[in-house]
Amino acid sequence: MADLDNSQDWLEALKWDADGMIPAIAQDENGRVVMFAYMNRDSLQETVLCGNAVYWSRSRKRLWRKGEESGHFQKVNSIRTDCDGDVLLLSIEQVGGIACHTGRESCFFNELNGDRWIPADPVLKDPKEIYK
Repeated sequence: MADLDNSQDWLEALKWDADGMIPAIAQDENGRVVMFAYMNRDSLQETVLCGNAVYWSRSRKRLWRKGEESGHFQKVNSIRTDCDGDVLLLSIEQVGGIACHTGRESCFFNELNGDRWIPADPVLKDPKEIYK
């Protein structure tokens, strides 16, 4: 698919999986991928309306307003989709500089070194201090 079908509602133009989800990648203003999550129609609509990232928590089975517990909100600058309309890319400003529940800048901090995964990025803040 080169262009999305704009004759449809903007939500319906996307390709949702069987569970009504679409993968979403959050990328900061420096181009670094800070996290990956899923969105459903409700979370995407709320994201567009409020300007902060809202995801669907598959483990909690509810809307996850990023930063609601930690204060590390994601202000959404733009939302794009890929050529197939089945993945979203959120360009965000990461408030507080921490996207990961481990206290790191990005959830993508483990790096393959030989045959082992090692943490390549430092913990910026102890999670015990974030989630009290």
